[in-house]
Amino acid sequence: MHLIFGGTFDPVHHGHLRLAIELKERLGVARVALVPCHIPPHREQPGADSARRLELLKLAITGEPGLVVDDRELFRAGASFTADTLRQLRRELGEHEPLAMAVGTDAFATFDHWRDWQCIPELAHIIVVNRPGSALAPEGEPAKLLSSRRADTADQLHCQPAGLVFGVEVPLLSISATGIRSCIEQGQSPRYLLPDSVWDAIRSNGLYGAGSRKR
Repeated sequence: MHLIFGGTFDPVHHGHLRLAIELKERLGVARVALVPCHIPPHREQPGADSARRLELLKLAITGEPGLVVDDRELFRAGASFTADTLRQLRRELGEHEPLAMAVGTDAFATFDHWRDWQCIPELAHIIVVNRPGSALAPEGEPAKLLSSRRADTADQLHCQPAGLVFGVEVPLLSISATGIRSCIEQGQSPRYLLPDSVWDAIRSNGLYGAGSRKR
C-alpha cells in the first residue's frame, strides 16, 4: 500500500515525524511519503517558501528509510488540492494498487469543503488520525462518510485499492509548527521540538525570524 501524509511542514517537527513512523508501523507499509504543500487552499500561507520547507523536510528524514519526500505539489502552479495529487498518483500506481492518505480529525471535520471531496474516496483510502479536542459533527458529511465506509482493521486497506475510511489512535506529541514559529520569533530556543539539523538550517538561513543565536 502506498501511504501519503501531506502538510505544510512549516517547519517540520518531531510531531510530524513520529506520527509518520507510527502510521508506517500501525498500517504495515514499507514507507510513508511526506507530501509538502505548495500553496495551502484552506489556511494561512506558510512562513517559509516551498524550497526552504522542502530543504528542511529532507534534512529531517535523513537516515530514516521508512520516510520519503514526495515533492510533486511544489511543482504545480496555484493551490495544492489533494484530489489533484491523488489523481496523479492513481495514474502512476495503476487501478489496483492500494493508495491511502492520512489526515487528522481536525482537517477531516471539514472534508466536505475540500475541492472534489466526493471523488477522493474513489481514489484512495482515508486514514483519520484522532486528535484530542477534535470531533466530527454527528450529522455532518464527514461522519456519514466514516460510518458508511469504515474499515475495522488495517488489513482491509491492503485488499482493495481505495474506498475505505479507517480511524486510528496513535500517540501524538503535543508539538505544533505554529508554536515553534512563535518560539523562534520571540527569540526562544525550539531545540528538542524538531531535529537539530532542521533548527541549524533555520538559524543559518534566518527563517521565521531566527538570527544567529546560540542553541
